[in-house]
Amino acid sequence: MLKPASLKKKAIGRICNDEDSALGNIGGGSFRQTAYGAGDASGPQHRIGGAWHVGWCKAAPFKALAPGLKVHSSYDAVLNDPDIDAVYIPLPNHLHVAWVKKAIAAGKHVLCEKPIAMQASEIDELIALRDSAGLMLVEAYMIVHHPQWQYAKALFESGVIGDLVQVDGVFSYNNAEDVANIRNRPDTGGGSLPDIGVYTFGSARYVTGQEPETILDATITWENGVDVWAGVTAQFPGFRFMGVTSMRMDARQEMNFHGTSGFIRLTAPFNPQVFGQAEVELHQGGEAKHVKRFPNENHYTRQLEAFQASLHEGEDYPCPLEFSQGTQRMIDQVFRKARG
Repeated sequence: MLKPASLKKKAIGRICNDEDSALGNIGGGSFRQTAYGAGDASGPQHRIGGAWHVGWCKAAPFKALAPGLKVHSSYDAVLNDPDIDAVYIPLPNHLHVAWVKKAIAAGKHVLCEKPIAMQASEIDELIALRDSAGLMLVEAYMIVHHPQWQYAKALFESGVIGDLVQVDGVFSYNNAEDVANIRNRPDTGGGSLPDIGVYTFGSARYVTGQEPETILDATITWENGVDVWAGVTAQFPGFRFMGVTSMRMDARQEMNFHGTSGFIRLTAPFNPQVFGQAEVELHQGGEAKHVKRFPNENHYTRQLEAFQASLHEGEDYPCPLEFSQGTQRMIDQVFRKARG
């Protein structure tokens, strides 16, 4: 794991209590406006006091949320701004590695959207760059910051479900009508596995702490060069994993960890508050014995807070690059299996 003590202690460490600290944003999207928006008084944007910088031509929605935002004319201008200490990169998937390298070369700490790379081998270089530069470089894998997943992991580790036999999950949505969407384009790193397979695969790895031994089956439906449906079966050391991701089915998401004495179910594991309320159910003897609800938690807020805490307070970041590489390695293995 990245050792925070090796990081350069720059002004970003005071991002939540010093308006002179600045987080640059290279790219943007509608969910960033709501997840990190100034309109949410409980969110980091509120505490930053408007010291956010957006390098994107469509900055108007961000300006509406926080009129004090400084807007640059290009991504390079964001990296060259000496007042910016760290950058958030939510660009299309195929641009992540190149812009992460540019940001590190510019001396910025980096929080990059998932998947941080399109191949696990690319992350080796990113780890080396992180370590040599002494900068924070992590993937924005928000679910591990949500308390429902921390609770599910603790529940699993307590042994309450007995010996784990099976982990199964599904994550789907239908964007078939949005032909130009970057998720439907091979040139921008689209596909269901890069977009949402990271969640079904990564959450299984996060809760159990195990890595897949072999991909038993990988059946993929291809459309315009991207996977729009993927069914995957994998053998882990202590259990069998079965997962489905799709960009051509009605919205659904669920994860189950099934043991000899019970099972744990997450009903809104990946988009709580959007898909539904975050709930973790413990089932035993054919009925739900206990349900823990998380009605107001925002994992994007917690993610940014964790980023700040690692920089400023030296806390371990829950999702280092080594974890991200493990999930990408599994995705790579699935594609190789499917292509024969």
